[in-house]
Amino acid sequence: MRFATWNVNSVKARLPRLLEWLGQSAPDVLCLQETKVTADGFPEAEVAALGYDTAAYGQGRWNGVAILSKIGLADVERGFPGEPGYPDPEARAVSATCGGIRFTSVYVPNGRTPEDPHYAYKLRWFSALRDALAERKGPAVVTGDFNVAPTDDDVWDPRLFADSTHVTAPERAALADLLALGYVDVLPRPLKGDRPYTYWDYRAGMFHQNKGMRIDLVYATPDVAGAVTDALVDREARKGKGPSDHAPVVVDLAAGSAF
Repeated sequence: MRFATWNVNSVKARLPRLLEWLGQSAPDVLCLQETKVTADGFPEAEVAALGYDTAAYGQGRWNGVAILSKIGLADVERGFPGEPGYPDPEARAVSATCGGIRFTSVYVPNGRTPEDPHYAYKLRWFSALRDALAERKGPAVVTGDFNVAPTDDDVWDPRLFADSTHVTAPERAALADLLALGYVDVLPRPLKGDRPYTYWDYRAGMFHQNKGMRIDLVYATPDVAGAVTDALVDREARKGKGPSDHAPVVVDLAAGSAF
């Protein structure tokens, strides 16, 4: 099985690139974030032509998540129990069972600044996610744009983020709380340099100088993590005209893995 996660930063704006990438990479399951369309507006027909079923959860111009699958799409759940809102629940999580694995695509709140109410919302959201995952049994993958760099090694220059979100101790503690449930951080290999960054700001030169962050994460239960044969950041998808500011993370599982 091959699965992937990608903050596509508007599925409509990126649709030609998405379809091309699906044709080339052919993941069995793809988790998307920041789709920026309503569920009804998701291009289901276009991805169906490539063999994918869709579970989409969206609210228009902001947020939005989806799961595309060639290997089944069962027990779809939009959001999760106890999920807080800002003030109302937002389209930030969708789950489905594909090939015996419970996948959850998440787009974690940004937080804006540590002093902003959105930061407190981000921490509440993480706490509620942890509580929901604690009730989950069986093989699972929680993946997407977590908007947190787990360590200083996951940021091109930690000094520049000293007073910013994405690197604060409470945010990183929230990630640690998820791992404490038994999840494993599946670390991808980079295609350039020694750091598997997944996000580069659009500002000129950031991508080409590899000044990025690793904030798109793959957390898997030990049975799934133990079956991983390869994981990489598809940096090539970040190149060219009109890319997302994130690159896909692609994970391969051993042939014949049963879940």
